[in-house]
Parts: sequence; structure tokens; C-alpha cells
Amino acid sequence: MKHRSWLAGSTALATAAVATAIALAQPAAAAAGGTGTGYLHTNGNKIVDSTGATVRLTGINWFGMETDNKTFHGLWSSNPWKGQIDTMASLGYNTLRVPFSDDALKPGATATGINDFTNPDLVGLSPLQILDKVIAYAGDKGMRIILDRHRPTAAGQSPLWYTSAVSESTWLANWKSLAQRYAGNTTVIGADLHNEPHAEGTNPAATGACWGCGDTARDWRLAAERAGNAILSVQPNWLIFVEGVSCPSGGLSNTWDNDTSNDEDCGWWGGNLSKAGQYPVRLDVPNRLVYSPHEYATSVYHQAWFDDPAYPANMPAIWDKYWGYLYKQNIAPIMMGEFGSTLQANVDKIWLQELLKYTGTGVDGMSFTYWSWNPNSGDTGGIANDDWTTVNQAKQAIIQPYLIPPAGGGTGPQPSASASVSTPPVPAGACTVTYRQDNSWQGGFQGQLTVKNSGGAAVNPWQVTWTWPSGVTLGSGWNATVTQTGGTVTAAAPSYSPSLAAGASVAVGFTANGTASAPATVKLNGVTCS
Repeated sequence: MKHRSWLAGSTALATAAVATAIALAQPAAAAAGGTGTGYLHTNGNKIVDSTGATVRLTGINWFGMETDNKTFHGLWSSNPWKGQIDTMASLGYNTLRVPFSDDALKPGATATGINDFTNPDLVGLSPLQILDKVIAYAGDKGMRIILDRHRPTAAGQSPLWYTSAVSESTWLANWKSLAQRYAGNTTVIGADLHNEPHAEGTNPAATGACWGCGDTARDWRLAAERAGNAILSVQPNWLIFVEGVSCPSGGLSNTWDNDTSNDEDCGWWGGNLSKAGQYPVRLDVPNRLVYSPHEYATSVYHQAWFDDPAYPANMPAIWDKYWGYLYKQNIAPIMMGEFGSTLQANVDKIWLQELLKYTGTGVDGMSFTYWSWNPNSGDTGGIANDDWTTVNQAKQAIIQPYLIPPAGGGTGPQPSASASVSTPPVPAGACTVTYRQDNSWQGGFQGQLTVKNSGGAAVNPWQVTWTWPSGVTLGSGWNATVTQTGGTVTAAAPSYSPSLAAGASVAVGFTANGTASAPATVKLNGVTCS
């Protein structure tokens, strides 16, 4: 029987909390670091930005909003909250995964455990207002935010996405509310729908989360589709992060019957995506799905594979089986949802080294968010030491080579629509345009605008503009730096391809919110195209 036997998070100020670590796994092809431009989407097993550049998210978890405090832990320390984010960014963590419970979203919810001397600007704010400030400051540092529905209530994790106290309808409504709250803020890139669905009950009387079993009350894959599509109906630009289960059946094997022939191959809570290839999550908006497994070491639970005589050479095949195949077969990106350890045992040090090696180095490696920044995670500890200021150098030294530091602001406006060009405009009538609508859904659509330079000289740098009717707003764009001011949209040449040669074409892709509308008054460097 392989299952996770601990609960994540702390319920008191000084109590050890959760041992959860997160990772967004994605290959990256961009030459520079950072977290890209605009909203993100997927392309095969890659996460890419609005210009089409591959992004590797190398992040960290900062928990507490899922506990009784209803806000980030460590706000009681002598290190101000901005100082903690400064340290995360300077170390190279470019993404922040924020666990929360539905309790923190309730009207009248109160944040506790705040040092009013070091954090006077947070006193009296609601949990969501504090989250707003963290998002804004993290965005200023160039970081991205993933929101993680960690628990239905502060009392603890749940095998299913709903409980008797928190219904599925509440879960969906809260996600839609968050998506609307942060609409247009490109620092917030997506939703980790529910933390660590897992088995409960002994087979054949399973009562926990299954994958592909078809029971709408227990099938996590179907629930993830419902939640993902609910979110995308109001915010089609978000990535949808879907964790695995522990046992695909949703129940635990009977270890007392001495019959192992029917015992199921289970994994970490949230870490088993072995059935996702056969039963994929289907979303209404394409290129939004990221699978997000969790992976841990012996300080959390001593799995049998750690005792294999071949260890650690046996581990890549295990990772391949549970989730790595989705990435290697180019099915979808992998966001390794959580991973961490106290590193007290040598077997765990080896595990962390080998796991990160498995993700790959540089921008071409998988993405991740480590568990955790918090030192008060009982069975993993944190990157921060107990003073919430200094850093655990033993852990950081292993992780450091895989980090891609944030670069630039995540929410700031992209290059101005009025940016000047260094060459005269192409002569009138020297460009042509075609438009193709690729997809549409309730509240939005996806299209591709192709502009051809039919003049006799290259345009360098090129810039395409168009207009949309009132109510149509840009979601994301690629193959250019796409921004919107009022009713005018500007697609500026990316730095890696500034010149549009005579006779050449550029295809600018985008998603938009509102009624499907073709771009009007399309211009290349200020001259109207035919």
C-alpha cells in the first residue's frame, strides 16, 4: 500500500504546517530568463508566453492562507512581507504558488498572526486584500502567481474536492469569483483546482478520488473538467493546473487479505497521473491544461521504492510511469505541483538531486514550485530558516542551478502602442491582410491575423495595429508583443524577429474576451492594409 499519510498545513501560529511542494513542469526555449510576456498558454508539452517564447516557471510555495490564520505565515516575524518576497525573487524563484482554503474567501474572513510593527500596511486588511498586495508586489518583481485551492476549510485536506460543509457549487463559484477578481492582471496565471485528491476507503468500497472511473461523485478527472471549464468561461486566459490522485480506483488495497494480485499501484497524494493518458482532461478552451503531480521524499513517507537496491537508478522509470510520460510524449506540460524534504537523510538528498536532474537544466527544463518557503512545514521544513529571513543553504545549493530568476514586471503594460519605428512606413497599399477565426466559446474567441509586407523593402521593426468594437478586449497574444489601449490593439515585433522582409508575412495569434469580431482597420507601421 503506497499512500501519503500526513496532512498539509498548520492550524496554529507556531505549529508545523503542511509538507507540500509544487512544481510547474515545462520545457523552455527562450534565450532569456523571467516569466515571459502577457498571459501564458500551452503548446504541446511547453508553456509559452504571448509572444510564443517558452517559459520555465521555477517557483516556491508560501502557505498559510489555507490555515486558521487565513493569510501567509511568517507575517508575525521581524522580516516584513516585502522583504520575504524580495529574498524569494533574488534567489531565483520566479513564481509563487499560494495555497488557500474556501474559509479565507468568506465575507468577513479575518487574517490573524500579523506583526503590526513590521507589517503595519497589512493591519485590518481582509485575507483577499492582503493577497491583492502580495500579487501586486510579486508582479512588480516579475514573478507570477498560481492560486491553489488547498483545502475546503482550514480544518484540513480532503480526498474529494467537496465536503459536507463545502459543496461542489461553492467550489466552482469561488473559483469563478477569483478568476473575475484578477481578470486582466497577468501576474496571476492560473488555478490549481484542488490540492492532492486521494484515495479513501478500502476497495471495493472506495470513497476517495478516482481517475477515469466514471462516477461523477468521485471521478477527479470529470470534476477537473467541470471546474476548469467554469473558470475558463469567465477567464479564458488562465492555465488550469490539474493534480493527479493517489490510487486510480479511489480506494486503498486490502493489506490484510494476503492477496497482492489485485493490489493497485498507488502513489503520492496528487501524484498519480498514470491514467491521464487514457482519460485526459478535456477543456473547452485549447492550450490551457497543465498536469501538476506532487513528489516527496522519506521525510514525508517512506515509499517502498526508496529501498530498491537499484536506488536511485530506479526513480526515473517511476516518475515516467506516474507523470513523466505526459511530458515525454508531448501530451501536455507538467507542473510538478509539490516536492520537498527536510534533507536530514542522505537518501533524501540524493532524491532531490536526482529529481531536479530529471526535470532538466536551464530554460529547456520542466517547471516547478518547491515546497516551501515556510520553515514551519513539519515534514519538509523550508527554504527560509526559522527567522523567516536567512536561507537554508543546503537546500538552496541543490535547487539553485535549476532556477530562472524573474525578469521585468509581470503586470506592467507591454511596449506602447505609440512606440516609434526606426524606418519610414511602407508605402500605402503595400500590405495585405487575412483573418482566420480558430475557435470560440462563451465569452471569448481565438483568431489569427496574417499581414503580408507586399512593399519593395523590409520593415524593421514592424508593428501591426487594428481596432475592435467596444466590449472586445485582448486576452493573450503570440508571435508578437500584443497590447491593447482603448479600442486599438498593437502587435509589436518581438526582439528575436524584428524585421519583416519584402514579400514576407507574419501571423499574429490571439485570444480575446467578448463577442467574436474580426480585426478592423489593420495597419502595418501606420499604413492601412488591403
